[in-house]
Amino acid sequence: MAEPYPSPSPHRSVRHIDKRSFLQKLAEFIHPGPDSKDELIETLAEAEDNNIINAESRVMLEGVIRIADMTAGDVMVAAPRMDVLDIQAPFQELLKTVIDTAHSRFPVYEGERDNIIGILMAKDLLKLHRAPELNLRTLLRSTVFVPESKGLNDLLREFRGNRNHLAIVIDEFGRVAGLITIEDVLEEIVGEIEDEFDEADAQGDIFTLADGSCRVAGDTPIERVNEWFEMALPDDEFNTVGGLIAHEIGRVPKRGEVHERDGLRFLVQHTKGGAVTWFKVTRLTETA
Repeated sequence: MAEPYPSPSPHRSVRHIDKRSFLQKLAEFIHPGPDSKDELIETLAEAEDNNIINAESRVMLEGVIRIADMTAGDVMVAAPRMDVLDIQAPFQELLKTVIDTAHSRFPVYEGERDNIIGILMAKDLLKLHRAPELNLRTLLRSTVFVPESKGLNDLLREFRGNRNHLAIVIDEFGRVAGLITIEDVLEEIVGEIEDEFDEADAQGDIFTLADGSCRVAGDTPIERVNEWFEMALPDDEFNTVGGLIAHEIGRVPKRGEVHERDGLRFLVQHTKGGAVTWFKVTRLTETA
């Protein structure tokens, strides 16, 4: 039985209908769109100059464009600077690390630092405090591993999909290369994200820790540091302790680096935006 309507030939070319109006075609002919990402970024700058978008919108749009070419390896915290917990460590040692570093999530290892067995939420440590009979392993959450080559676009999509906010980055040999958080990715788009610690160190302050050491904000005035520790750090060229330490080292120090002077040991605990936000300061006599 013949079909009522003949089937289209698979070799017949399909002509796409251009639904653009004549004026749209003419406008694109006169002012063609950008052909590359660099041209697109220049177009955004022109849009800001013409008050079509504001500076904040331009920065965010540029961030969205640029992360398309970025990978987890570009943004991660390198393995030597990771704050990790030992599954065999006593509770008080774990608690001290959590308090000193002020992170909300920690990779937990067993044996060697490369052997990450799970992620511990800082708030879950309270359960161990209330019920010491609990096994720390039962509080661990599954670890997400991603390669260094993982694109930030894909990683952000996975962060949103599986509700994980931290992933362990591995190199081509399967070794731990570092870690990356959802905040690290978002900051590439929207810029620095302020948190509760940023609010405190915006004014500069010093806090005494349980072990006798102090947490010192990087932008604390040198004069205040001198008064607190009864020192005489020079304040003629630099106003903040972070600026002074960076100058003496010759660059902005990385997290985990140590600088000693005048009987004090400055341990860099947190950096952001090319500056130290928090130091842990200990007297060398106490360290000894």
